[in-house]
Amino acid sequence: MIRLATALTFVALVSGALPSFATTYTIDPQHSQAGFSIRHMMLSNVRGAFSKVSGTIDYDPAKPAASKVEAVIDMNSVDTHDANRDKHLKTADFFDTDKYPTMTFKSTKVVPKGKTGLTVTGDLTLHGVTKSVVLNVEGPTEELKDPKGSKRGASGTTKIHRKDFGITYNKQLDNGGVALGEDVDVTIDVEMKAEPASK
Repeated sequence: MIRLATALTFVALVSGALPSFATTYTIDPQHSQAGFSIRHMMLSNVRGAFSKVSGTIDYDPAKPAASKVEAVIDMNSVDTHDANRDKHLKTADFFDTDKYPTMTFKSTKVVPKGKTGLTVTGDLTLHGVTKSVVLNVEGPTEELKDPKGSKRGASGTTKIHRKDFGITYNKQLDNGGVALGEDVDVTIDVEMKAEPASK
């Protein structure tokens, strides 16, 4: 019986069947934000940010492909440094925050990229529409321990087509162009704190 148990343990070690010891990290909303950039009148880029980001990340540096990411962004926290524009963005012309107050992301696949990055595929739900997007992630960083707990950081970028999510508002310009571009560059920067291990 002892030999059988030893053999089974060896097989489990070789096959990687032992459970992963991933740590669950909670996104720190005070040190995290999502940002966006869109072309304006074919002249310049308008940039904005969402200051309220929450969620969790399960991460084991020994098995990064097993990572899981879930994030929630409060669309009412939009800030483009223009109060009137922010108010317009919250209307049915754009985000329609009364009906769709949040944007969410849930990972479906994680692939290590080099020594310090990840390619994270997941479902992005915005304006009531869910599409698969790919986040190019720098990090997570090495774990930093401080009196408030262990922390890591990460940054991600992607590009979305706003019309894919039903956000179609635009204005025709006198020169034949349009007021707003259709592609939106999205960034997210997070600090995350390790949750205490379950006993």
